Amino acid sequence: MKKLEKLKKERNAIILAHNYQRPEIQDIADFVGDSLALAMKAKQTDADVIVFCGVDFMAESAKIINPDKIVLFPDEKAKCPMAAMVDAESLIKLKEKYDYDVVSYINTTAAVKAVSDICCTSANAVKVVQSRPDGVIFVPDENLGNYVMRFVKDKDIILWPGFCPTHMGISLKDIMKLKEEHPQAEILAHPECTPDVIDIADKVASTEGMVRYAMESDSREFIVATERELCYRMKKEMPDKEFYPVKNAVCPTMKKITLEKVIKSLEEMKPQIKLSEEIMEKAKKPLEKMLEMGRG
Repeated sequence: MKKLEKLKKERNAIILAHNYQRPEIQDIADFVGDSLALAMKAKQTDADVIVFCGVDFMAESAKIINPDKIVLFPDEKAKCPMAAMVDAESLIKLKEKYDYDVVSYINTTAAVKAVSDICCTSANAVKVVQSRPDGVIFVPDENLGNYVMRFVKDKDIILWPGFCPTHMGISLKDIMKLKEEHPQAEILAHPECTPDVIDIADKVASTEGMVRYAMESDSREFIVATERELCYRMKKEMPDKEFYPVKNAVCPTMKKITLEKVIKSLEEMKPQIKLSEEIMEKAKKPLEKMLEMGRG
């Protein structure tokens, strides 16, 4: 990896990798984490260039939070299918119909964030929805919205019919089979999972929340109901514990980023994330509102 290190030095670049990236991408990254943590981490460095290994909305968020840095996105085809399920035009019409605040999950495009009132993460979604004065339109993940509704009973919540195909593919049957094989294991589930999976989980949390929980727990074994590569990071950070992934829980979009593409992007300084000043300014406001509230 001498070539990569040389390019990083020449470009004054850092590599950010989402928890769902291939193991070899996690291994070369300066920081591994969830999308918002990575964008915030980049802001704290003096790097001129960010290579974002994740999906499109994550790289956009990094650009919005770091407008003066160059953000390279090694494969422009790595588009989040859930983020693509909501568009700004349709959302504006829905907002006009209900006159509710739009709470936009961070897993949305910059264009959708730009017409939202406030953003949320899977960790702070309940807190954010509770903070709104009236009803809310929650986009785009219906499962996360249903999870929020378990805790927020006093508001009208309009759910957008979006979903994460990877989390939708994690079935109760998959989890119960793993539980039979590993009866002592605690079940960790992401709130993008279906309600029946959430019902049997010992802990429902964001990816970062799962890592923290496993670190603090006395348990030695965990069934991890999210994209399987999170188990790679967890095992690396907690070698004395065991993590059991759902084998078919693979995000094909996350796997589009390869070492070759990372090196090529640094060599050619492209593809770059380009957003208009107007979109960046508008999309920044709901993100800042969320950050003022804290992440969890």
